[in-house]
This record gives sequence, C-alpha cells and structure tokens, in this order.
Amino acid sequence: MGSHETPPYFFLYNFPAIMYEHHPNSVIRKQRSNVLKTTMKPEKVEFFRRMLTRKINDLLDEAGKTVSEMTYGVKENYPDPNDRASLESDRNFELRIRDRERKLIIKMQEALKRMDDSVFGICEVCAGLISEKRLMARPVTTLCIDCKMKQEKMEKLKGE
Repeated sequence: MGSHETPPYFFLYNFPAIMYEHHPNSVIRKQRSNVLKTTMKPEKVEFFRRMLTRKINDLLDEAGKTVSEMTYGVKENYPDPNDRASLESDRNFELRIRDRERKLIIKMQEALKRMDDSVFGICEVCAGLISEKRLMARPVTTLCIDCKMKQEKMEKLKGE
C-alpha cells in the first residue's frame, strides 16, 4: 500500500461523532447545561475520561484488525459448501459485533462531550445525580437508576 492510499479501515478511525444535542431530549439538556453542572470531583471525571478513551482506542484497534484480516487475510477457497457457509457465518457474526461496538463508540464519544460540558453524571430526565456505581458499570448512561427502571417498565407495558 502506497503512502497516498487510504487504508481500508480509515472510516473506522474517522467517523463523525454524533453530538448529544441531537438527542430527542436535547432541549432539556441544553437548558440544563446552562443551569446545572456536575458536582463530581474533577479527578473522578478525569478517571472516567481516561477509562472511556482507553476503551474507544481498544475498540478501534480491534476494528482495524478485523478489517485488515478481512481485506488482506488468507483468501479461503473452500470447495465444500458447508465450509464456505461456516466461514460466511463467522464473518457475519464478526461484522455484527463490530457494528455494535461502533454504536458503543458513538455513545462513549457523547459521554466525553458531556464531560466537556460539565453535565456528565446528571440524569437527563430528572436532573438528579447518577450514582458513581452506575457510572462504573455503564459510563455511557444518561439516566439514573430510578429513571431507567421507569423507562424499562414503560417499554415493557408498551411491548417494546
């Protein structure tokens, strides 16, 4: 590959971050960001920032490896239809995993943006604080545990 050619995994490293202002609750978030600021200690915010950044880099590295293997890997030529089907199934599974990871990266980038705006750790529904335990388990969360439970109950009632 020459230096002027774009690597096949270029899009994985350079896809645009979807900013959280485009969320359906964006009016609430914009209003809150002017009034409500996180009370989380800067050291804790920096801890979550490093954790998210490290995870994003790990996921991007794995995605790059996957694309590289699929692009430059050994070209399998299986005469047996069952072997070809198995290989195709494995590739589809790998691509589904990478697509889920891509969506997770977008959520992580949104969480980093919330940190920059000093609203990380604030529930987007009730404006309450999200517990550090919950943020440790799921740092991309935007809902406190009470609001998330209410949301899940409503989804269950609707049959979603």
